[in-house]
Amino acid sequence: MVPIKSPAELDAMRRVSAVLRKIIDELRPRVIVGMATQELDAQALEIMRENAVRAAFKGYRGFPANICASVNEEVVHGIPSNRILKEGDLLKVDIGIELDGFFSDSAFTVGLGKIDGRSKRLIDATKKALDLGIAQARAGNHLSDVSWAIQSHVEAQGFSVVREFVGHGIGRQMHEPPEIMNYGLPHKGVVLKEGMCLAIEPMVNAGTWEVDISENGWTALTKDRLNSAHFEHTVAITGNGPEVLTR
Repeated sequence: MVPIKSPAELDAMRRVSAVLRKIIDELRPRVIVGMATQELDAQALEIMRENAVRAAFKGYRGFPANICASVNEEVVHGIPSNRILKEGDLLKVDIGIELDGFFSDSAFTVGLGKIDGRSKRLIDATKKALDLGIAQARAGNHLSDVSWAIQSHVEAQGFSVVREFVGHGIGRQMHEPPEIMNYGLPHKGVVLKEGMCLAIEPMVNAGTWEVDISENGWTALTKDRLNSAHFEHTVAITGNGPEVLTR
């Protein structure tokens, strides 16, 4: 059963998401060529502490870091390390936080310096797919309307959506029902209702949609080792349509 948030709970979701927006706004400009992803992780933790929130990923099922930092062929769940960011890299940063018992989750992709044209199109297609998916997150629509909007745009641009990993409901837990696939036929599955909160997150590969899991047991890699992009917002379904809490 998909949780429906009360007005007080929606206000709590707005508060935690506002803090996450602030954290991302502070962190994004710090992504530069020559830094190690573990440096970014440390800076993210510092900003979280300054804002009195908890890193939701740290310790989740044993995850060892505060953020996910995935580079190039790494799709999601990249563990920050001493890997140095280079000109032309694509870095995906996924951040979840908890404040007063409520969670928010967001992700973005950054191109380091001058990136090639296909990588830029990949980023643009993924960002646009998220916007199109969010536009379908309206009361009375089906969950798969979100999925279809994402898939149809991505594939029209010549890319593919990852199928092994999905978006999710969010609220008092980081992961709540429903699972939100980024592919599928429209008008299927859960009927969306006012008060639902969703973390919508297209993960888009330049080549095949298939992935491998690295030896660390966490990081997903594109099977063909081509680049991947990832964007995510926490969205509330309201009587006035989708409210992007982490915009």
